Amino acid sequence: MKIQPAKIWTDLSQVILDVRTPAEFAKGHIPNALNFPLFSDEERKVVGTIYKQKSAEEALVKGLEFVGPKMSGFVTDVEQLTLGKKMLIHCWRGGKRSESLSWLLKLAGNKVSTLSGGYKAYRNFAAQDFLEKQLKMKILSGKTGCGKTEILHALREQGEQVIDLEGLANHKGSAFGALGEQEQPTTEQFENNLYEAFRQIDPERTVWVENENRLVGKVFIPEGFWKQMKAAPLINLERPISERVDIIMRHYGDFSIEGLKAAFGKIKKRLGGQNYQAAILALNENDLKTAIKIALYYYDKAYQYYLDKNESPNQEKLAVENITNQVIAEQVVAWSSQH
Repeated sequence: MKIQPAKIWTDLSQVILDVRTPAEFAKGHIPNALNFPLFSDEERKVVGTIYKQKSAEEALVKGLEFVGPKMSGFVTDVEQLTLGKKMLIHCWRGGKRSESLSWLLKLAGNKVSTLSGGYKAYRNFAAQDFLEKQLKMKILSGKTGCGKTEILHALREQGEQVIDLEGLANHKGSAFGALGEQEQPTTEQFENNLYEAFRQIDPERTVWVENENRLVGKVFIPEGFWKQMKAAPLINLERPISERVDIIMRHYGDFSIEGLKAAFGKIKKRLGGQNYQAAILALNENDLKTAIKIALYYYDKAYQYYLDKNESPNQEKLAVENITNQVIAEQVVAWSSQH
Protein backbone atom coordinates (compact mmCIF):
# COMPACT_ATOMS: atom_id res chain seq x y z
CA MET A 1 0.00 0.00 0.00
CA LYS A 2 1.25 3.47 -0.88
CA ILE A 3 0.82 6.35 1.56
CA GLN A 4 0.61 9.99 0.44
CA PRO A 5 2.87 12.51 2.25
CA ALA A 6 -0.13 14.18 3.90
CA LYS A 7 -1.00 10.87 5.58
CA ILE A 8 2.42 10.20 7.14
CA TRP A 9 1.26 11.27 10.59
CA THR A 10 -2.16 9.62 10.71
CA ASP A 11 -0.73 6.49 12.35
CA LEU A 12 1.79 7.55 15.00
CA SER A 13 2.41 3.93 16.03
CA GLN A 14 4.13 3.09 12.74
CA VAL A 15 7.89 3.14 12.35
CA ILE A 16 9.28 5.23 9.46
CA LEU A 17 12.24 3.54 7.80
CA ASP A 18 14.42 5.65 5.51
CA VAL A 19 16.33 3.23 3.26
CA ARG A 20 18.61 5.86 1.71
CA THR A 21 22.33 5.89 2.46
CA PRO A 22 23.75 7.30 5.72
CA ALA A 23 25.01 10.39 3.85
CA GLU A 24 21.60 11.05 2.32
CA PHE A 25 19.96 10.61 5.71
CA ALA A 26 22.45 12.93 7.43
CA LYS A 27 21.75 15.69 4.91
CA GLY A 28 18.05 15.65 5.72
CA HIS A 29 15.34 13.23 6.81
CA ILE A 30 11.79 13.09 8.12
CA PRO A 31 11.94 13.77 11.88
CA ASN A 32 11.71 10.55 13.93
CA ALA A 33 12.54 8.39 10.90
CA LEU A 34 15.13 5.63 11.36
CA ASN A 35 17.91 5.07 8.85
CA PHE A 36 17.86 1.55 7.42
CA PRO A 37 20.11 1.80 4.35
CA LEU A 38 20.03 -0.75 1.56
CA PHE A 39 23.36 0.53 0.21
CA SER A 40 26.38 2.02 1.88
CA ASP A 41 27.45 5.43 0.58
CA GLU A 42 30.16 3.82 -1.54
CA GLU A 43 27.82 1.15 -2.94
CA ARG A 44 25.29 3.76 -4.01
CA LYS A 45 28.05 5.74 -5.71
CA VAL A 46 29.08 2.65 -7.69
CA VAL A 47 25.49 1.87 -8.74
CA GLY A 48 24.88 5.49 -9.71
CA THR A 49 28.03 5.61 -11.84
CA ILE A 50 27.01 2.45 -13.71
CA TYR A 51 23.52 3.87 -14.25
CA LYS A 52 24.91 7.08 -15.79
CA GLN A 53 27.79 5.59 -17.77
CA LYS A 54 26.28 2.26 -18.88
CA SER A 55 22.62 1.40 -18.38
CA ALA A 56 19.80 1.03 -15.89
CA GLU A 57 19.85 -2.76 -16.39
CA GLU A 58 23.52 -3.09 -15.46
CA ALA A 59 23.01 -0.77 -12.47
CA LEU A 60 20.15 -3.00 -11.29
CA VAL A 61 22.33 -6.11 -11.53
CA LYS A 62 25.11 -4.44 -9.55
CA GLY A 63 22.58 -3.31 -6.94
CA LEU A 64 21.34 -6.88 -6.56
CA GLU A 65 24.94 -8.04 -6.09
CA PHE A 66 25.29 -5.62 -3.18
CA VAL A 67 21.89 -6.28 -1.61
CA GLY A 68 21.54 -10.04 -2.14
CA PRO A 69 23.91 -11.18 0.63
CA LYS A 70 22.26 -8.76 3.06
CA MET A 71 18.64 -9.88 2.60
CA SER A 72 18.37 -12.33 5.48
CA GLY A 73 20.05 -9.81 7.74
CA PHE A 74 17.56 -7.14 6.68
CA VAL A 75 14.66 -9.30 7.88
CA THR A 76 16.30 -10.04 11.23
CA ASP A 77 17.47 -6.47 11.83
CA VAL A 78 14.13 -4.86 10.97
CA GLU A 79 12.25 -7.17 13.33
CA GLN A 80 14.57 -6.15 16.18
CA LEU A 81 14.25 -2.50 15.21
CA THR A 82 10.47 -2.28 14.83
CA LEU A 83 9.35 -4.92 17.38
CA GLY A 84 6.46 -6.01 15.19
CA LYS A 85 5.07 -2.51 14.55
CA LYS A 86 3.77 -1.38 11.19
CA MET A 87 6.34 0.19 8.91
CA LEU A 88 6.33 3.07 6.44
CA ILE A 89 9.30 2.71 4.09
CA HIS A 90 10.70 5.33 1.76
CA CYS A 91 13.73 6.15 -0.36
CA TRP A 92 14.39 9.29 -2.44
CA ARG A 93 11.63 9.02 -5.05
CA GLY A 94 9.70 5.97 -3.86
CA GLY A 95 11.42 3.76 -6.41
CA LYS A 96 13.30 0.50 -6.42
CA ARG A 97 15.02 0.80 -3.04
CA SER A 98 11.82 1.21 -1.03
CA GLU A 99 9.81 -1.11 -3.26
CA SER A 100 12.35 -3.94 -3.02
CA LEU A 101 12.68 -3.77 0.77
CA SER A 102 8.92 -3.48 1.13
CA TRP A 103 8.50 -6.64 -0.99
CA LEU A 104 11.05 -8.53 1.11
CA LEU A 105 9.57 -7.52 4.46
CA LYS A 106 6.02 -8.27 3.36
CA LEU A 107 7.20 -11.69 2.25
CA ALA A 108 8.53 -12.19 5.79
CA GLY A 109 5.10 -11.37 7.24
CA ASN A 110 5.53 -7.73 8.21
CA LYS A 111 2.94 -4.95 7.86
CA VAL A 112 4.52 -2.53 5.41
CA SER A 113 3.51 0.56 3.45
CA THR A 114 5.61 2.75 1.16
CA LEU A 115 5.63 6.53 0.89
CA SER A 116 4.36 7.58 -2.52
CA GLY A 117 6.99 9.72 -4.20
CA GLY A 118 9.45 9.10 -1.36
CA TYR A 119 11.37 11.71 0.60
CA LYS A 120 11.27 14.09 -2.37
CA ALA A 121 7.46 14.12 -2.21
CA TYR A 122 7.60 14.80 1.53
CA ARG A 123 9.89 17.78 0.94
CA ASN A 124 7.63 19.19 -1.79
CA PHE A 125 4.57 18.72 0.42
CA ALA A 126 6.20 20.53 3.35
CA ALA A 127 7.29 23.47 1.17
CA GLN A 128 3.78 23.81 -0.22
CA ASP A 129 2.21 23.57 3.23
CA PHE A 130 4.42 26.43 4.46
CA LEU A 131 2.88 28.55 1.71
CA GLU A 132 -0.75 27.42 2.00
CA LYS A 133 -1.34 26.91 5.73
CA GLN A 134 -1.70 30.37 7.20
CA LEU A 135 -0.94 30.70 10.90
CA LYS A 136 -2.11 33.40 13.27
CA MET A 137 1.49 34.36 13.84
CA LYS A 138 2.74 37.08 16.18
CA ILE A 139 6.37 38.19 16.29
CA LEU A 140 8.23 38.82 19.54
CA SER A 141 10.96 41.34 18.84
CA GLY A 142 13.48 43.34 20.81
CA LYS A 143 17.14 44.29 20.91
CA THR A 144 19.85 41.79 21.79
CA GLY A 145 19.67 40.87 25.46
CA CYS A 146 15.96 41.53 25.95
CA GLY A 147 15.47 37.89 26.94
CA LYS A 148 13.17 37.02 24.06
CA THR A 149 13.89 33.29 24.20
CA GLU A 150 13.11 33.10 27.92
CA ILE A 151 9.90 35.05 27.34
CA LEU A 152 8.94 32.61 24.59
CA HIS A 153 9.41 29.80 27.10
CA ALA A 154 7.28 31.70 29.61
CA LEU A 155 4.58 32.08 26.96
CA ARG A 156 4.68 28.33 26.37
CA GLU A 157 4.37 27.68 30.10
CA GLN A 158 1.24 29.86 30.08
CA GLY A 159 -0.33 27.65 27.40
CA GLU A 160 0.59 29.72 24.33
CA GLN A 161 1.76 28.12 21.10
CA VAL A 162 5.43 28.80 20.37
CA ILE A 163 7.89 27.94 17.60
CA ASP A 164 11.45 28.36 18.87
CA LEU A 165 13.53 28.94 15.72
CA GLU A 166 16.81 29.30 17.62
CA GLY A 167 16.16 26.08 19.50
CA LEU A 168 15.47 24.23 16.26
CA ALA A 169 18.59 25.75 14.67
CA ASN A 170 20.89 25.11 17.66
CA HIS A 171 22.01 28.73 17.42
CA LYS A 172 21.20 31.97 19.26
CA GLY A 173 21.27 34.02 16.08
CA SER A 174 24.34 36.23 16.50
CA ALA A 175 28.11 36.01 16.13
CA PHE A 176 28.05 34.56 19.65
CA GLY A 177 25.13 32.26 18.91
CA ALA A 178 27.08 29.02 18.51
CA LEU A 179 28.62 29.21 21.99
CA GLY A 180 27.32 26.41 24.18
CA GLU A 181 25.19 24.90 21.39
CA GLN A 182 25.29 21.53 19.67
CA GLU A 183 26.33 21.39 16.03
CA GLN A 184 23.74 22.98 13.76
CA PRO A 185 21.62 20.78 11.52
CA THR A 186 21.87 21.21 7.77
CA THR A 187 19.48 23.78 6.31
CA GLU A 188 17.48 20.90 4.87
CA GLN A 189 17.14 19.19 8.25
CA PHE A 190 16.34 22.51 9.94
CA GLU A 191 13.49 22.95 7.46
CA ASN A 192 12.26 19.44 8.25
CA ASN A 193 12.43 20.07 12.00
CA LEU A 194 10.65 23.39 11.57
CA TYR A 195 7.94 21.73 9.52
CA GLU A 196 7.44 19.14 12.27
CA ALA A 197 6.74 22.02 14.69
CA PHE A 198 4.71 23.95 12.09
CA ARG A 199 2.35 21.10 11.24
CA GLN A 200 1.43 20.58 14.90
CA ILE A 201 0.29 24.18 15.36
CA ASP A 202 -3.45 24.83 15.66
CA PRO A 203 -4.03 27.46 12.95
CA GLU A 204 -7.01 28.84 14.86
CA ARG A 205 -4.81 29.95 17.76
CA THR A 206 -1.96 32.46 17.98
CA VAL A 207 1.57 31.15 17.58
CA TRP A 208 4.55 33.15 18.84
CA VAL A 209 7.83 33.35 16.93
CA GLU A 210 10.96 35.31 17.79
CA ASN A 211 12.05 37.96 15.31
CA GLU A 212 15.04 36.63 13.38
CA ASN A 213 17.11 37.34 10.32
CA ARG A 214 16.52 34.95 7.42
CA LEU A 215 19.85 33.30 8.29
CA VAL A 216 20.06 31.74 11.77
CA GLY A 217 23.69 30.79 12.16
CA LYS A 218 24.29 28.86 8.95
CA VAL A 219 20.73 27.71 8.26
CA PHE A 220 18.03 29.56 6.32
CA ILE A 221 14.38 29.98 7.31
CA PRO A 222 12.33 28.52 4.41
CA GLU A 223 10.62 30.97 2.08
CA GLY A 224 7.03 30.08 2.92
CA PHE A 225 7.56 30.44 6.67
CA TRP A 226 9.64 33.59 6.23
CA LYS A 227 6.87 35.30 4.27
CA GLN A 228 4.42 34.60 7.08
CA MET A 229 6.87 36.07 9.61
CA LYS A 230 7.26 39.28 7.61
CA ALA A 231 3.48 39.70 7.32
CA ALA A 232 2.75 39.13 11.03
CA PRO A 233 2.03 41.74 13.74
CA LEU A 234 5.11 42.53 15.81
CA ILE A 235 5.56 43.57 19.42
CA ASN A 236 8.89 45.24 20.14
CA LEU A 237 10.21 44.85 23.70
CA GLU A 238 12.19 47.73 25.15
CA ARG A 239 14.32 46.93 28.18
CA PRO A 240 16.96 49.06 29.95
CA ILE A 241 20.50 48.39 28.80
CA SER A 242 21.55 47.50 32.36
CA GLU A 243 19.04 44.63 32.41
CA ARG A 244 20.07 43.52 28.94
CA VAL A 245 23.74 43.40 29.99
CA ASP A 246 22.81 41.30 33.03
CA ILE A 247 20.79 38.90 30.86
CA ILE A 248 23.68 38.50 28.43
CA MET A 249 26.04 37.94 31.36
CA ARG A 250 23.86 35.03 32.50
CA HIS A 251 24.01 33.48 29.03
CA TYR A 252 27.68 34.04 28.18
CA GLY A 253 29.48 34.70 31.45
CA ASP A 254 30.68 31.12 31.86
CA PHE A 255 32.25 30.76 28.43
CA SER A 256 36.00 30.88 27.94
CA ILE A 257 37.68 34.17 27.15
CA GLU A 258 39.16 32.61 24.01
CA GLY A 259 35.71 31.56 22.81
CA LEU A 260 34.37 35.07 23.36
CA LYS A 261 37.37 36.59 21.57
CA ALA A 262 36.73 34.34 18.58
CA ALA A 263 33.11 35.50 18.49
CA PHE A 264 34.17 39.16 18.62
CA GLY A 265 36.51 38.40 15.72
CA LYS A 266 33.47 37.59 13.57
CA ILE A 267 32.19 41.17 13.93
CA LYS A 268 35.58 42.90 13.98
CA LYS A 269 35.02 44.84 10.76
CA ARG A 270 31.55 45.96 11.80
CA LEU A 271 32.72 47.07 15.23
CA GLY A 272 35.66 49.01 13.84
CA GLY A 273 39.26 48.53 14.89
CA GLN A 274 39.12 50.79 17.94
CA ASN A 275 35.98 49.22 19.40
CA TYR A 276 37.27 45.71 18.67
CA GLN A 277 40.55 46.37 20.45
CA ALA A 278 38.68 47.88 23.41
CA ALA A 279 36.49 44.76 23.61
CA ILE A 280 39.51 42.43 23.52
CA LEU A 281 41.23 44.52 26.20
CA ALA A 282 38.12 44.31 28.39
CA LEU A 283 38.01 40.52 27.95
CA ASN A 284 41.69 40.23 28.86
CA GLU A 285 40.88 42.10 32.06
CA ASN A 286 37.84 39.84 32.73
CA ASP A 287 35.60 42.87 32.31
CA LEU A 288 32.83 41.10 30.43
CA LYS A 289 30.25 43.84 31.06
CA THR A 290 32.32 46.40 29.19
CA ALA A 291 32.85 43.97 26.31
CA ILE A 292 29.10 43.33 26.17
CA LYS A 293 28.32 47.05 26.00
CA ILE A 294 30.73 47.40 23.08
CA ALA A 295 29.04 44.51 21.27
CA LEU A 296 25.62 46.05 21.90
CA TYR A 297 26.80 49.25 20.23
CA TYR A 298 26.97 47.29 16.99
CA TYR A 299 23.96 45.04 17.52
CA ASP A 300 21.63 47.87 18.52
CA LYS A 301 22.40 49.77 15.32
CA ALA A 302 21.91 46.63 13.23
CA TYR A 303 18.67 45.83 15.02
CA GLN A 304 17.23 49.29 14.43
CA TYR A 305 18.19 49.12 10.76
CA TYR A 306 16.31 45.86 10.23
CA LEU A 307 13.37 47.00 12.36
CA ASP A 308 12.99 50.11 10.20
CA LYS A 309 12.88 47.88 7.12
CA ASN A 310 10.35 45.48 8.66
CA GLU A 311 7.08 45.44 6.73
CA SER A 312 4.90 44.16 9.56
CA PRO A 313 1.39 45.66 9.25
CA ASN A 314 1.27 46.31 12.98
CA GLN A 315 4.20 47.22 15.20
CA GLU A 316 3.90 48.24 18.82
CA LYS A 317 6.40 48.90 21.59
CA LEU A 318 6.21 47.37 25.05
CA ALA A 319 8.53 48.92 27.64
CA VAL A 320 9.43 46.54 30.48
CA GLU A 321 11.64 47.10 33.50
CA ASN A 322 12.32 45.18 36.72
CA ILE A 323 9.63 42.56 36.13
CA THR A 324 9.83 38.81 35.61
CA ASN A 325 9.60 37.05 32.27
CA GLN A 326 6.31 35.54 33.41
CA VAL A 327 4.80 39.00 33.91
CA ILE A 328 6.20 40.16 30.57
CA ALA A 329 4.61 37.13 28.93
CA GLU A 330 1.26 38.07 30.49
CA GLN A 331 1.59 41.61 29.11
CA VAL A 332 2.49 40.24 25.68
CA VAL A 333 -0.62 38.03 25.70
CA ALA A 334 -2.74 41.01 26.71
CA TRP A 335 -1.32 42.96 23.75
CA SER A 336 -2.05 40.01 21.48
CA SER A 337 -5.72 39.90 22.50
CA GLN A 338 -6.08 43.47 21.16
CA HIS A 339 -4.37 42.69 17.82
